[in-house]
Amino acid sequence: MRLNEISDRPGATKPKKRLGRGLGSGLGKTSGRGQKGQKSRSGVAIKGFEGGQMPLHRRLPKRGFKNIFAKDLNEVNVGRVQAAIDAKKLDAKAPITVQALLDAGVIRRVRDGVRLLGNGEIKTKATIEVTGASSGAVKAVEAAGGTVTLTPMPRRAPKPDGEGKPKKDSKTAAKSAAPKKTEGAPAKKPAAKKKAPAKKDTSE
Repeated sequence: MRLNEISDRPGATKPKKRLGRGLGSGLGKTSGRGQKGQKSRSGVAIKGFEGGQMPLHRRLPKRGFKNIFAKDLNEVNVGRVQAAIDAKKLDAKAPITVQALLDAGVIRRVRDGVRLLGNGEIKTKATIEVTGASSGAVKAVEAAGGTVTLTPMPRRAPKPDGEGKPKKDSKTAAKSAAPKKTEGAPAKKPAAKKKAPAKKDTSE
């Protein structure tokens, strides 16, 4: 077989529809969209819309939950650690910590720590200090004469006070500063203006 004889499996690709190319093509005039209506227009996406009826994806009950306390760990295999040691990015004589993995470019960011996995092979004796490790990874490192120490990472620092909170508008601040009316207190009526005395008629 040669490179020019390689082709996709039958059905893997299909030609693009050429719309509006004459009545004889089968996709001319209305381009297979029928006669007028919402679906014949472009930009219409009504997937899941059931004419106002509660759609299926909202009728079905929810399952499961999202664990807000779950840790976001970087996963690093022992084979990746061995490759970094062979490339002299990591010093096997010194403890291989999370910061050492970050400086060597094995991980991009610290997040909540590093979990060591057992994919690959490690031949160098090394002391690895990570947040978590699988049993297969621990066995692989110990088989090479090294040790794995689990050290929990410190919690991420919380945001400083006021950061991320919406700022109050000047109008709302003025309203909150204005004195509030007490309930049950009678409202004061405006003072009535005094009428001037009528002049006497002295024409007689």
